[in-house]
Amino acid sequence: MARLQRSAVPRLLYTLYSTKASPYCSPSPTAALLLGNFEVRHFAAGNVARAKDDKEPWWKESMERLRNIGISAHIDSGKTTLTERVLYYTGRIHEIHEVRGKDGVGAKMDSMDLEREKGITIQSAATYCTWKDYQINIIDTPGHVDFTIEVERALRVLDGAILVLCSVGGVQSQSITVDRQMRRYEVPRLAFINKLDRMGADPWKVLNQARSKLRHHTAAVQVPIGLEENFKGLIDLVQLKTYYFHGSSGEKVVTEGIPADMEAIVAEKRRELIEVVSEVDDKLAEAFLNDEPISPADLEEAVRRATIARKFVPVFMGSAFKNKGVQPLLDGVLSYLPCPIEVSNYALDQTKNEEKVMLPGTPDGPLVALAFKLEEGRFGQLTYLRVYEGVVRKGDFIVNVNTGKKIK
Repeated sequence: MARLQRSAVPRLLYTLYSTKASPYCSPSPTAALLLGNFEVRHFAAGNVARAKDDKEPWWKESMERLRNIGISAHIDSGKTTLTERVLYYTGRIHEIHEVRGKDGVGAKMDSMDLEREKGITIQSAATYCTWKDYQINIIDTPGHVDFTIEVERALRVLDGAILVLCSVGGVQSQSITVDRQMRRYEVPRLAFINKLDRMGADPWKVLNQARSKLRHHTAAVQVPIGLEENFKGLIDLVQLKTYYFHGSSGEKVVTEGIPADMEAIVAEKRRELIEVVSEVDDKLAEAFLNDEPISPADLEEAVRRATIARKFVPVFMGSAFKNKGVQPLLDGVLSYLPCPIEVSNYALDQTKNEEKVMLPGTPDGPLVALAFKLEEGRFGQLTYLRVYEGVVRKGDFIVNVNTGKKIK
């Protein structure tokens, strides 16, 4: 566990004032306050061990179908273009607009006029979508070094992240900075090597750079079929399936078997994936050393355990601009990144000499939430909260621990 240092990031942690007797709530508005200057986070390989009844709580299933993720990258790696496709394929938007599109509309997540004019993300933007009955909350962060503080604000409230890398530019300066921030806040992540359609694309070079420059324990979970103008589809090394993307916007995903001319490289890269994951996962290592057959389900579970434990970074590939590889990446978010109950969040109790308190994440306790973004809207100030415990209800009183003021 590491104490995160103070920074210029506004950290407003709220707690609900309630007079109702509860094992989680004090009748005093000050006795239940938790320090908001930092949080300590732990990720367990699998579900966090918690005391529970034989019958699962009513809210657990809905929490298991929730992902809180961010998308970060070096500038011009295709991060906002990727987010635009995610929103389109999940039905959140019904038209695709490019970052520097000729129609002048701009990407959905670029809400500021200056963002549309310059073609860059200046402030983090939050949205949500639904994919295969899972809700995914997404924060799109800036890639420019001048707006790094926006990335800091976002990463503090995330359960997982996607690090976008350019298949031509590789690991760049801001890629290193963003990855360092993810490491600092102990955020499990996937890597997405984008722009495989570009001239000079070399995903294997980028993969090696991730190992050397970012110190990732990583391996590809996909193999591309062709590169540059010949990029046609992807082969899933875990499920052993081939994906082709048809339709005017790549919305139709066609699944086929492994092409005969790709069988050798698929066998080589799948073995490499198993070897790399086996180095950090005992269960898979035992099966591998005993020459036992490793099923797609066994490998998927091992990759998930290693990713959530932050011992492994699975690498996905594609071209967001050419509408290839986004749907399998969404499947990867569901399969390999943690849900909120697989994350342990801690705070400090100011009334008990800053004693560490684990936030169980139940809706029955007092509200504990972090305001990570403030935005001026049409109807006044809009505050984005990450709720760690309790429920926000209209009419409730909350206490700002930094000022001591009660807010309705």
